[in-house]
Amino acid sequence: MAKNTQNLDEVTIRFAGDSGDGMQLTGTQFTNTTALLGNDLSTLPDYPAEIRAPQGTLFGVSGFQIHFGSLEINTPGDQCDVLVAMNAAALKVNLGSLVDGGAIIVNTDGFSDKNLKLAGYPSNPLKDPAIQKYTLYEVDITKLTSLALQDMNLSSKIVDRSKNFFALGMMYWMYNRPLEPTIEWIKKKFSAKPDIMESNIRVLKAGWNYGETTEIFKVRYEVGPAKLTPGKYRNITGNQATAWGFIAAAKKAHLDLFLGSYPITPASDILHELSMYKSYGVKTFQAEDEIA
Repeated sequence: MAKNTQNLDEVTIRFAGDSGDGMQLTGTQFTNTTALLGNDLSTLPDYPAEIRAPQGTLFGVSGFQIHFGSLEINTPGDQCDVLVAMNAAALKVNLGSLVDGGAIIVNTDGFSDKNLKLAGYPSNPLKDPAIQKYTLYEVDITKLTSLALQDMNLSSKIVDRSKNFFALGMMYWMYNRPLEPTIEWIKKKFSAKPDIMESNIRVLKAGWNYGETTEIFKVRYEVGPAKLTPGKYRNITGNQATAWGFIAAAKKAHLDLFLGSYPITPASDILHELSMYKSYGVKTFQAEDEIA
């Protein structure tokens, strides 16, 4: 089916789901591919504060927001234009951040009676007239992922953990992003686990093909590269910048740098980053728990 293409200067997407749904990975891969296309961008990972919050609860929702465009991008954005919600809790936590008229892509499997109860919904919000001010796309991502892998004889756990790649493939199609950078990453990441490598690649392609063939998506979008000053650019996270800032400050002060830390998301990256700079006089200590 032929689809119309609409040009956009900028867009903000938020991926949201359970902490085990792979939203950080999904957002990171979308970010890396978007950077390769020359868009300027800014991101905001959002981790749940609770440790191993029960699945499907409001407390366990993890999110990743990316604001990218053909213009100079300075912030991750206060609101999002598109919300990808893997379950009812993800919708409830993030719906207030979606602009009026924005798009919602939901995994309908995440809106069972149990999920609705855990999220505190008295009835299905997808049937509520209030949702009509948004563009709603209902996709059974879990079922479509299972169908894509039905001949691989994989465990239900592996199949379920692959569904984030279906969502990623759909968003790659919607915003005209290539699959190849993520496919190459999957091949390297899971080279020792060929079944997982094949399943993730297959599901990624299935998500893209769904966008191409389904009739629910009438439009896809094009966001051109940003007109930036020529030079070398790289992605950098806030934690990397923090670690490098510590190193630079220690060097300027002619002091050694020491970090003693208990590893916990998302601060662990600072410890990991600093541990690679022993040659700069950096010493790190990984404590066994928050008391030690």
